[in-house]
Amino acid sequence: MLATSAVIPVAATWHWLRGLAGRRRLTAQPDPAPDTAGAEQAVPQAVLFDRDGTLVDDVAYNGDPARVVPVPGARGARPPEGAGIPTAVITNQSGVARGLLTLEQFRAVNQRIEELLGPVGPWFVCPHGPDEGCDCRKPAPGLVLQAAEALGVPASACAVIGDIGSDIEAARAARARGVLVPTPKTRPEEVAEAPEVARDIVSAVERLLGEPA
Repeated sequence: MLATSAVIPVAATWHWLRGLAGRRRLTAQPDPAPDTAGAEQAVPQAVLFDRDGTLVDDVAYNGDPARVVPVPGARGARPPEGAGIPTAVITNQSGVARGLLTLEQFRAVNQRIEELLGPVGPWFVCPHGPDEGCDCRKPAPGLVLQAAEALGVPASACAVIGDIGSDIEAARAARARGVLVPTPKTRPEEVAEAPEVARDIVSAVERLLGEPA
């Protein structure tokens, strides 16, 4: 099945990133990414955040801006402006496919997040259900590849910060760097399998910038 995900600018009308007709299939580079856990790594050229559980509390199928609560440290977690490192958000929202959430509600929640956290870059959403076979739903690499292309950097030069295994698997599939920030919903095996783990979102960004975490 050819996939369609959406990029949602908060300050403008949302639009589909690509239509169904004629859309090329998003694929990661075929060679597996090397395991660089514990090794010195270059500062990424872009940082991609998961949304629910990473930037804000995970409220299932949330379409209500009033229920948005940033995670501790999220307000100051972006790379400093002088670093020249752009950010974006990549998020699965199967509630759209399930009829529990509209893209308009999704955009309203994103707008509230940016009111609380400041601009976090373009928003890339997979609105499909888990059984639709799309290329954009994490752990597939589609959202990482789309964000990298939009930001003008190689996917392999991006870093993904997320709270569950599918975030890290999406990074791995796109040859990006993945840093897991566990929450009570993160399964122990996801923590054990993650190449890099940080105690909170601030520590994750500091790790990526090469600062003591």
